[in-house]
Amino acid sequence: MPQDEISFLRNVPIFSELEEKDLLKVVKLGTTQKYKKGNIVVLEQESGAALFVIISGKVKVVRMDEDGREVILSMFGPGEFFGEMSLLDGLARSASVIATVKSELFMIHRRDFLELLNEFPSVTISLLAELAMRLRKADMQIKSLSLKDAEGRVANVMLILADDVGVFRKGKVEIDDLPLQQDIANMAGTSRETVSRMIHLFIEAGEVQMKGNKLIINDYDAFRKKYL
Repeated sequence: MPQDEISFLRNVPIFSELEEKDLLKVVKLGTTQKYKKGNIVVLEQESGAALFVIISGKVKVVRMDEDGREVILSMFGPGEFFGEMSLLDGLARSASVIATVKSELFMIHRRDFLELLNEFPSVTISLLAELAMRLRKADMQIKSLSLKDAEGRVANVMLILADDVGVFRKGKVEIDDLPLQQDIANMAGTSRETVSRMIHLFIEAGEVQMKGNKLIINDYDAFRKKYL
């Protein structure tokens, strides 16, 4: 019995309430795929044929703006999933997904996943809850880009990264392998130079610290309260 796969799926929120025999059924429906850093997992405008769950690694969700620049919409780490919108509405992918590090993904094809939703209401309810949370996060990003100054927009990106791929420890959040400052600038709708200046500002204020390519938010709740 593929206990490793079952243990992994048990920690994925949309499958967490399933019994072991049902998790085994999910395992048998899916396949695993490995991607190198920089590999395209899905391409914007292609047909959506599968749901992807991240076993290990990280991916970024991106679109291209009118000037051909990459805009990062979100980042996902282990235990998170993507591709659900195209599975549900049958339309083309709304964005591309690219592996930012070596990654392994669990993939379930559309027909099989829709059957799971019919068979297990708990999966459907968990999926709806996740979609609602992502809508709230999208609203937060739109509000940040339209109403906040550069400091607020960069802080908002830090909070999004913390929620997406951060590790919470005793009130602190550690973001390993922080994206390039240009990537953060693309998310915040500002310049790389501004991102660099804002990060130094946060460091001087004692709100964050940098250790190599790791960013640590010293007090997540206080940082969130100040900048949201």
